[in-house]
Amino acid sequence: MRQIFVALFAVFLVGCSGDEFQDLRDFVKNAGADMRGKIPPAPEVKPYEPFSYDNATNLPDPFKPRKPDLHSGGKAGLNQPDLDRPKEALEDFPLEALKMVGYLQQKNVGYAVVRAPDNKIYRVKAGNYMGLNFGKILDVSENEVKVKEMVQDSSGDWTERMSTLQLVE
Repeated sequence: MRQIFVALFAVFLVGCSGDEFQDLRDFVKNAGADMRGKIPPAPEVKPYEPFSYDNATNLPDPFKPRKPDLHSGGKAGLNQPDLDRPKEALEDFPLEALKMVGYLQQKNVGYAVVRAPDNKIYRVKAGNYMGLNFGKILDVSENEVKVKEMVQDSSGDWTERMSTLQLVE
């Protein structure tokens, strides 16, 4: 039985070694040579010229919040804020950057817990100031802080603008 198996295996090997598929091998070899893709040349790259940002050109720093310019030619009136008053800590930040994160009440006085962009926590009540536009806190409730801001227009007049700081959950 073993001899028959070896003889059949030898016959199969001899049958596979023929050159009857030589034309197929030649076709596959030549077909790949004609199928080269054509890639257009890369466009010319212009060298990058970085912008040198120095403050000698008197441009504002884009990474610092802008503080309002106080025109001295404005009309003094009822709406003009007290420019000689000492600034409070939260007046160094824009109102949009401040977040109300809590509420406290002590001796019937409501306090808002406010987080500034420098990640410090401040406790404020009605009468304190916050924001860049002379924002005076009018009312502190459990859900919001009402602020009256004083904004100077292009003619130098001061106008009131009401804003609220909502509790962030």
